[in-house]
Amino acid sequence: MVGFPSPFGGDSDDGGLFDDYEQFVPETLPEPGPFLEEHRVLTDDDHVEFHEITRDRFEERKVYDMTFNYNLARLNLDTRHSNAGYRYAEETNDPSVLRAEFTPTTPFCPQTHTLTIGSFRAWNGLSERHEYDLVRVRAAPMHHQSEAINEQLGEVEEAYIETGSVKHEPGGEIGSNPMERAKQRERPSRGDPEAPF
Repeated sequence: MVGFPSPFGGDSDDGGLFDDYEQFVPETLPEPGPFLEEHRVLTDDDHVEFHEITRDRFEERKVYDMTFNYNLARLNLDTRHSNAGYRYAEETNDPSVLRAEFTPTTPFCPQTHTLTIGSFRAWNGLSERHEYDLVRVRAAPMHHQSEAINEQLGEVEEAYIETGSVKHEPGGEIGSNPMERAKQRERPSRGDPEAPF
């Protein structure tokens, strides 16, 4: 039977499903996409070093993939999803800026918006814990809502540059769930608001 990590922590047999954080294994990483083109893509020890920082920041800020119930940084190591996770590149004209491109496991991943915003906040809200002045985040174009998600990421990024705060809430309905949208559109009931039921 295939092993899975224990939700209770501690040592568990993952059945060889995950690479080690100390390894750079290009075969189980997504190809760098257009957001990283023409920039210095991190590989080997550079990738490993920043990804270990990522693991720690995501753990501290609880950036978790709820489908798999693990720290999002672990997706890069999951051999079952060899084209999913983060790739990184230093901007050619400004190496103090890092670009991070997230490739989800499917084009319709419902968590992509939440995970990318959470990643941005984790990296930039704890920027004293890495060497970059800014980490820019985008979703890979294979996601069906990448354009709208990336517009919101750009909005959050601009607000961070202007204010130094990662708490900006972008406008729009991308990422909100159907229940939240229905509640926003709900009209007042015809009944008496004081009625017991």
